Parts: sequence; structure tokens; C-alpha cells
Amino acid sequence: MEEEVLDKAVFMYLKKKGFTQTEQIFQQEQQSKNKNSSSSINATDVSLSDPDLAKQILTFSQSESIPALYHDGYSKLRSWTYSSLDLYKHELLRVLYPVFIHCFMDLIAKGHLQEARTFFNSFREDHEMMHSRDLTKLEGVLSPSHLEEMEFAHSLRQSKVNIKICQYSYELLLQYLHKTQSITMLGIINEHINFQVSPGQPSSISDDAEAFSLVGSGQDAANLINQKEIHWGVSQSCSLLLEDSLEERLDKAGGLLSDSEKTEGDAKEGDLDENKKKSTEGGKQGGPLKKLKKDKVAGAAGKGARGEGEKASAAPRVKPELTLPTIPTDVEHSILEDLRNRVQLSNSTLPSVSFYTFINTHNGLNCSSISHDGSLVAGGFSDSSLKGHSGPVYSASFSPLGDFLLSSSSDSTIRLWSTKFNANIVCYKGHNYPVWDVQFSPFGHYFASASHDRTVRIWSMDRIQPLRILAGHLSDVDCVQWHMNCNYIATGSSDKTVRLWDVQSGECIRIFIGHRSMILSLAMSPDGRYMASGDEDGTIMMWDVSNGRCVTPLVGHTSCVWSLAFSCEGSLLASGSADSTVKLWDVNTSAKMPKSEETSGNTNRLRSLKTLPTKSTPVYAL
Repeated sequence: MEEEVLDKAVFMYLKKKGFTQTEQIFQQEQQSKNKNSSSSINATDVSLSDPDLAKQILTFSQSESIPALYHDGYSKLRSWTYSSLDLYKHELLRVLYPVFIHCFMDLIAKGHLQEARTFFNSFREDHEMMHSRDLTKLEGVLSPSHLEEMEFAHSLRQSKVNIKICQYSYELLLQYLHKTQSITMLGIINEHINFQVSPGQPSSISDDAEAFSLVGSGQDAANLINQKEIHWGVSQSCSLLLEDSLEERLDKAGGLLSDSEKTEGDAKEGDLDENKKKSTEGGKQGGPLKKLKKDKVAGAAGKGARGEGEKASAAPRVKPELTLPTIPTDVEHSILEDLRNRVQLSNSTLPSVSFYTFINTHNGLNCSSISHDGSLVAGGFSDSSLKGHSGPVYSASFSPLGDFLLSSSSDSTIRLWSTKFNANIVCYKGHNYPVWDVQFSPFGHYFASASHDRTVRIWSMDRIQPLRILAGHLSDVDCVQWHMNCNYIATGSSDKTVRLWDVQSGECIRIFIGHRSMILSLAMSPDGRYMASGDEDGTIMMWDVSNGRCVTPLVGHTSCVWSLAFSCEGSLLASGSADSTVKLWDVNTSAKMPKSEETSGNTNRLRSLKTLPTKSTPVYAL
């Protein structure tokens, strides 16, 4: 009787996997055995001589039809993991989440819907803190067809999870699986988890965020995309504005300064040349080579400060692919005056803070924006306070010169307002769902919007239809940020990735993977080399735009990071959070840390210069 059960199990397995030729050979052996049972020896005869092999075959076949094996197998693996030694427990716990979600999806795929729901609810609480958004999405999977229709679930089933683990933890897991003969758990682990085994001691618990990532189709595609060439330098127009001599710029502007002011400009330029020579000879000067700053009004990019003992190449000049508006002569003159009067910021010269508070909002404030010269502040409210919108306002963005304001809303529209006349000028329609974010380009005229429909759209002020539609994210696109040279747009999504898009072609050219929750804020460094992203858990990551790699995580906030902003020379990063604090970070120390510290997991590299707490007010904009 047991022999017949084994034969049937083997036959069903071959049929399911599509091994037609092997199935036919097996059938012929069975027919031959029936004719002459005494002289024929088949595969199941061999398996009967090995009880362990026969048990594994039966267990494997039963796992296809008995949903209880998933619940029991995962429950035992969970109990064993939590009872492991503390030294290795945090590494072994990384295995539970991918096993959990794939057990659930396997049960759904095999039609055991009620059992899948029971399994999901039984163990969901274990992963609620780290993966709450993922679980909310998977909760909507109610039938096998949903696994194909829902892109998030389909992506999980087609990809592997990459888990970093030490050699001894890996051996402990193998011993457990071999000892318990848990075929179901072993099959899921083999199919969906790729272990990166490292010699030596277990990694630090603080490295958990970097020890868990998607591989397979998702990571391979990201690695392939991240090999594409990218021109991260500042645009020619703004680099000229920042780097040409003051006298030359003023001559081009039409000789707007007097002879005495030109003399002052010559003196300033001479000081700059002298500082540059000293910095080059000494090699240990902490300040930048030049003191000219990025001007926020024009969206131009300044020189990033150099790290100690390291010489960094200047940002190359890049031709902007968009037709950018020309800057009027009087505006250029005001920009130059602003550059001359600015104080250089560094880790020893921190900025002062002017904090604007909306009072009596009763949790109705959704967003805020400050004009580049600091003279205007806009707030978007749940009651759609900006006349024209028919739903909550989720984002507001001032143009570089402050003469226009963009707003986006749950009514799926974007509206352009005149700050001079306090009136709505244009209504842009194109998105099908709420628009979470809208941002002007650094030079104005163009803007980008991010929506619940998982797309980003590029617009120009003079057209009511979008110029580009950027699609590729697997979930809501929550924030958008322009690169300083206007050739690229960065987007952050609820799918926990950041993407960089080519404005001209609409192609995704970088995928940044590493966050554990939805991305809520983005910021580009003035020289275009680095990007910062903040997520729902309070983690900030600094990325190298050129290769798509995470330079360092910045840990310190305890809640959502709503806003990020670089200082004009790029030496400081400010972050505003729902934990009611503003933090200042030393970008030079964080972005130029030694590789020895990067691999050791030393959190001392995460240099927070200052924390500025409010009484109880979340920080929405910087």
C-alpha cells in the first residue's frame, strides 16, 4: 500500500513540473513491474529501502495538499528562532519575514484561502513594526488571481530576498532544517532566500536595515540600470554664475556696479585665489576652495566643502537638456549681491533658525512651503483652504523667483497661483488619483508632480498637458525632487525605493534600494553629486548619484522625516521630522567616511551636529 502511495506521489510531481519524458519512462517501468513483479526493480523499490527518503517524498507530496504543514512548519521555525542564543538570534530572525509572506502567498496560490487568512492573522503581529505597509498590501490578496494582478505581490514571488548572515548562524539554521525534516520550510527558503554568508562574528543589530534586500529580478534590474552613464554636474549656466569672476559677471550684466564696487570685487576674487592656493598646498583645509554660494533663487549649485585630508574634484559643467528660461539682468545683479553677503556655513559655523508655526490648525495642516527669499510661507490644509481645489491640499511649491505658487490636491489636479494677484491662473489635469507632491524645477517654468497612480508627470507652465509621464514604481509616488542641472528627476515611493529619471528620454537610470519603509522626502546636494532621502521610520540615507550606492545612513529621528534641505555650499544637511525636531548633519563627515568604518558598522560616523527641538510641533518644511 505504501509503495502505491509513493508511486502516485512521484507520478504527480513529474506531471506537475512538466517532465513529460521522465513521466513516460516512469509509466513504462510501472507497466513492466506489473507484468513481472519478481524481476523488476523500480525507483520506489529503492526508496522503500531507505525509510528517510520515503518519508521525505511523502512529506513533500503532502505539503502540496495539506495547508496545516505551513502553519506547523513556520510555528516551529519561529519558536526555534526565538529560543536561539542572543548572539545569533537577530540574524536568524531575518529569515522569518520572507518565510512568512511566502507561506501565505503559497497557500493563496493553492486555493487554501481560509487557511491562508488564519495563518496571516496568527503571525502578522511579529512583523507589524518593521513591515506594516507591506502587510497592509498583502492583506488585500484574496484569491490566486490577485497574486498576478497585484504588482507588489507578483514582484515578491518573482524575486529572491538577499539576507546577510554569519557562517555559524547559517550552520545552525541548516542543522535545524535537517534535524526536523521540515521539507515545506526548506523548499520556501531554497526558492526565495539567497544567503550572503560571511566569516567571523555576527553583524551588529544596527545593520539590520542593510542586511535585508530584494535580489533576483528586482535587484538584478537595479544593478543593470545603475550602470548607465549619468552626468551629475551642475548646469553650465549656474556653474558660470557661481564660478566666473565677479567682475566678468558684472561686465556681462551691463556694468551695473560702480568702480569702487568693482575694486571690492577684485579684492574678493584675489582672496578666493589665495584661499584656493592654501587649500591645495596644505591639503588639510576644512573649508571649500571658493566662498561663492549657490543661490536658491536661481537654483544654482555651489561648491561642496572638502573633507579633511581629501581633495574632491569640482562638479563638471553639464549642458541642460531642457530649454531653460533666461535670467533677467536685474535678477542676476540681485543674485550676485546675495552671494556676496552670505555667511559660509560649516560644522563649526552652524546656521541660525527662524521657525514659523501655524497655530490652531487642529491637525488640519498637510504641507507647507517657504519661498526662496523667506518672505512668503504657504500652507495646504485638509479643508482645501486654497480656493479652487475640491479636496485636501497635499503639496505646495514656490517658483524660484517667488512670483508663482503650485499646489496639488486629492482632487487629482495641480493649480498655479499668482502671488502678486493672489489668484488661481491655471488648473492642470492629467493624474487620475490624488497628487501627493509637486515641485518647481530649479530654474522655474517646468515642474514635476507625483501621484497615487504610481506615475510622475513633467509639465511646463505654458501647457495644460504633461510633457512626460514617468512610470515604473510599484506603489504610490510620494515625493519628487529635481536634480540641480534640471536633466534628472528623483522620486520616492511607498515601494521603498528611490528612482532617478532622465527628463529628456523619460527613462529610469538609477534605482536606490535600502529603505525599510515608504520614502517621504528627498534633497539634492548643490553640486549634484549626492542625494538624501528620508523615510517613514525616521531613517535618512545619503546616496552617491553616480553609482546608486548608499554612502551612509543617518540615524537619529524617531518618526517620519517630512523635509530635507542641503545648505547652499553643501556642507550641512537639515532634516525636519514628525518627532518635532530639526537635526543638522555634517555631510562631509558622513559622505567621506573611510571604508574601514563603512564595513565595520561603526555608528560614530553618523555625525549629528545639533538637534533643535520644538515644543510639540511637527516640522513640515525647511
